[in-house]
Amino acid sequence: MENNTIQPTPESGEQEIDLLELLQKLWAGRRLILKWCAVGAVVGLIIAFSIPKEYTTTVKLAPEIQGNKSGLGGLSSLASMAGINMGSMNSTDAVYPELYPDIVQSVPFMTALFDVQLTDAKGEQKWSTSEYISEELRSPWWSALLGFPLKVLGWGKGLFSREVETPESNTIDPFRLTKKESNVVSALQERISVNVDKKTMVISLSITMQDPLVSAMLTDTVMRNLQNYITEYRTNKARNDLEFTQRLFDEAQSKYYEAQQRYAQYMDQNQGIVRRSFRTEQERLQNEMNLAFNLYNQTAQQLQMAKAKVQESTPVYAVVQPATVPLRASKPSKMMLLVGFVLLAGVGAAGWVLFGQNAIDLFKNTNTQFLS
Repeated sequence: MENNTIQPTPESGEQEIDLLELLQKLWAGRRLILKWCAVGAVVGLIIAFSIPKEYTTTVKLAPEIQGNKSGLGGLSSLASMAGINMGSMNSTDAVYPELYPDIVQSVPFMTALFDVQLTDAKGEQKWSTSEYISEELRSPWWSALLGFPLKVLGWGKGLFSREVETPESNTIDPFRLTKKESNVVSALQERISVNVDKKTMVISLSITMQDPLVSAMLTDTVMRNLQNYITEYRTNKARNDLEFTQRLFDEAQSKYYEAQQRYAQYMDQNQGIVRRSFRTEQERLQNEMNLAFNLYNQTAQQLQMAKAKVQESTPVYAVVQPATVPLRASKPSKMMLLVGFVLLAGVGAAGWVLFGQNAIDLFKNTNTQFLS
């Protein structure tokens, strides 16, 4: 029994010795580690100050949910706890809040923003959205260096191939965008984000730009365009019905006035006549006038109902958080970049001190033995 006893003391002692050796190596190479950390700090500061400041504006909307949830009973509350919107499933509305991000990211919605007039924070310059995106956005200095080989390849490709030129036009055709317009759309899609909370159905719309006032102005415009888009969609059928009912009303009103005028003229021209034919014609004109009046009265009621339907179909949006001009840049985080580069340089220096020199010595010994 005594001979079979396991004694872990030597192994733990060896581990302690290994850790002490590692700590001694790190302490011996502390100067190299500090130098690398200083270099990392300098590189982090250079990168942090080279990245242009970005400002983010966020608005929150609480839309009116279409559809009836009362028939679901307790399932509605259980589904909302699980993050499922049963209201959108039960509704006949094809555009529910979960589709709002896709609507905002669509090409027609983006091209509708091209002509929006923007002003910088100082009020000195004005641009359209397309001009601001294509001409005013700044990039870090290394973007030009990294993009130079691609430009050279593009020039070389252009020598051997001919690109189909898209005819320029004053109007924007979402079906056929030019290369410049496509780049503007891509840039806008990257800088505009829409998120929907599936439990509360609160819509968060955020736009990031390099000028705080431009960010706030464009966010407010996108919010209003989204509201107008949803309102136009939901009231489209009701407005078409209203236009049709208005035409029926105008036609019925015109026929009633004509029948009323014919009856009045006939009565004025045949006063004091007691012939049977006169009474027959009088009754016919009076019946036509009454029928026209009944139709006129019915269409007038339908017209009022159609107007009420348009108002009922118009969605209501509660602006939980309106657009405000941001005071602080959302990115880059200079402190995070500085700390990240310092840590990265410190870890790299520690790895070199612990394993780099040993790997080089092992490689030299292997080559020496191989050559000998």
